[in-house]
Amino acid sequence: MSLLAESLPSLLTATLMTIVLAVVSMLIALVLGFFTALARISKIQVLKAIASIYVSIFRGTPLLVQIFVIYYGLPQIDIQLEPIPSGILALSLNAGAYLSESFRAALLSVDRGQHEAAVSLGMTYGQMMRRIIIPQSIRIAIPTMSNTYIILIKDTSLVSVITVTELLQMSSLIIAKTFEPLTIYLIAAAIYWVVITFFTVLLDRMEKRTSKHLVQ
Repeated sequence: MSLLAESLPSLLTATLMTIVLAVVSMLIALVLGFFTALARISKIQVLKAIASIYVSIFRGTPLLVQIFVIYYGLPQIDIQLEPIPSGILALSLNAGAYLSESFRAALLSVDRGQHEAAVSLGMTYGQMMRRIIIPQSIRIAIPTMSNTYIILIKDTSLVSVITVTELLQMSSLIIAKTFEPLTIYLIAAAIYWVVITFFTVLLDRMEKRTSKHLVQ
């Protein structure tokens, strides 16, 4: 119990860093994924090719390698980033690539008849996307977005390799002092479980609310 009392404050502080990393990375990834999806369904071949290459690279390589390339590799071309920005950048780019596929599938799933109806009403392409297609596609994509965020919380543990003091890194630091790996890692696992369960319940409720509006 004394070990729990001594280590818990530090672990909770590190948990806050984990949540911040996940939230900030997810917000950036949502924007990146959305515009990448638009680029992939556009008729501009250059944009389509760039978006496709980006998605292929970040879905086809391990996140850990991406973190190493950004933090250790970029300084060789005079791009120096601190650990936290490096971690956020890697997490955002990786999640954005996966979200872009979700958004693209959602955009393409909207019934073609609604496109034709919008054109017949004299809407421009921008108006059609903003008023009809995008609102529906976002509702369709919410379950996948929720799943991506849960995975992102777990993936924050990987940035511990570049000395970002999130939950896993703090656990390792405490273990180095206490020599109690089983206890500390079990506490860390319990905290991850509580955080992920909380966000899972929250996101499930949000999904149900949007589903009701969609049905109505």
